[in-house]
Amino acid sequence: QVQLVESGGGLVQAGGSLRLSCAASGSIFSINDMGWYRQAPGKQRELVAAITRGGITNYADSVKGRFTISRDNAKNTVYLQMNSLKPEDTAVYYCKIVAGAVYYWGRGTQVTVSS
Repeated sequence: QVQLVESGGGLVQAGGSLRLSCAASGSIFSINDMGWYRQAPGKQRELVAAITRGGITNYADSVKGRFTISRDNAKNTVYLQMNSLKPEDTAVYYCKIVAGAVYYWGRGTQVTVSS
């Protein structure tokens, strides 16, 4: 059984920062890609940022230059540093990992940015 535990969400004013963490535990042999997605009310879930095991990153255009994804392979943990937050960043943020041919989702953490 694989578990993903997300933390770091909360309420912040526009222009502020938050750091999300997602730790994977359980029967994981090797994690390939790790990523963060978000879903705002009434909208589809969208990719925010992803990182390969080797450290290659990919960002949504809307967060480039403001968000930074990183990972600690020894701890099976992925991070999302979010700076210069905007009200439109308000959403539930989910982490996702790919291990072999299987992917797993976290339960999500709420991020609310007030104007």
